[in-house]
Amino acid sequence: MKQPKKNKRQTILVLLFLGWCLSYLDRMAMNVGIVEIAKDFNLSPSVMGIVLSSFFAGYTLMQLPGGWLADKYGSRKVITIAILVWSFFTVLTGMAWSLLSMIIIRFMFGLGEGGYPAASSKAIADAFPKEERTSAQTIMMSSNSLGGVIAPLIATPLLVWIGWQNLFIAIGLIGIIFAWLMWHYLRPENMLIEVIKQDRIEKSSFKDILKVPTSWQLAIMWFAVSTVVWGLISWMPPYLVNVRGLDLMSMGLLTSIPALFGAIGVIVGGQLIKSRLSGKEKHLSIVSLLIMIGSLYMLYNASSVALVIVYQSICMLFHGPVVATVFSHPHKLFPKNVLGSTFGMVNLGGMIGALLAPMVMGFLIEISNGMYVSAFIYIIACATVGIFAAFSLNSKDNAFNKPHPVTEHDQVV
Repeated sequence: MKQPKKNKRQTILVLLFLGWCLSYLDRMAMNVGIVEIAKDFNLSPSVMGIVLSSFFAGYTLMQLPGGWLADKYGSRKVITIAILVWSFFTVLTGMAWSLLSMIIIRFMFGLGEGGYPAASSKAIADAFPKEERTSAQTIMMSSNSLGGVIAPLIATPLLVWIGWQNLFIAIGLIGIIFAWLMWHYLRPENMLIEVIKQDRIEKSSFKDILKVPTSWQLAIMWFAVSTVVWGLISWMPPYLVNVRGLDLMSMGLLTSIPALFGAIGVIVGGQLIKSRLSGKEKHLSIVSLLIMIGSLYMLYNASSVALVIVYQSICMLFHGPVVATVFSHPHKLFPKNVLGSTFGMVNLGGMIGALLAPMVMGFLIEISNGMYVSAFIYIIACATVGIFAAFSLNSKDNAFNKPHPVTEHDQVV
């Protein structure tokens, strides 16, 4: 096996991390800007939910194709094209002229971003030896939460200073430059070269992934966590402004605090899985989901804005170990040649949750005359589903991981 130099691997990890941060900035710009966009387009809560979910409709549809494309054509091509496409439609978001155009543009934006998750996880497998992939994957996925820290701090002041239209145009132009950096650094000579048995490549397919219960359990767990995370990301800004009476700048600053705790939770969860709790991911996930549910209940019943942020921060801190479990497990249990498709399937489950959360919560808020209690009950119920999936999670090797001797039929990839 030929390994790229460590500094090159670290550079690739930094770029993949920043790619996730950029994608979150593009998404969070809409969640921060939706209050002003709703005023310009005169949107009701249910229609706001549709606008927020239109991204996830395209994003969800692209999960399985994105994973398959990464396995077939390589992570480099899929990552670069994904960033170019989503950046183009980010620019167009700032030029939307009607509600319908906004929904279509955000849907196409979601299709572009949808190719990145599985391809970035595939790139981790391409660049890192197996024993380093858990740490690399969890560091990369901590960007989801860290992006939630950075995005409001960048997007909110820009929204106030230059307006939501120019905000999207500026972010989109940055993405086009970043796509070139990805293409330049994800070159084949910077990737891992390893031996994989030829007949294993032929037999390990997407149908095999569907037969493994672990892939379904991980997808359901990610559905549960994504419902909570994107339900809060989508509706906490309007909640803090409309119910708790904050101004836009204060809201943007406060919403970055729980996201920071989320990033810490993912990193700590990954290190616990790697060192002390390997093989005990099921128990770690169950405890974390129970604490998430408790903090959500306390969040809604909090007597002050300070307590709202405290309980949301606790929820995000304990979502981290579940994220670490979901995204490190495939590296342990599935062969490299189907990792893109595996992550595509797992992320599909999560994105179904993220797609439904803004719409369902918006509908529940509207029929409840602006009350949020039923919306919080919905995300608590979805988190409970994740506990049932975690109960049956298998942390041991499955049939994919049986060792084999290297023979003349092996193929270099």
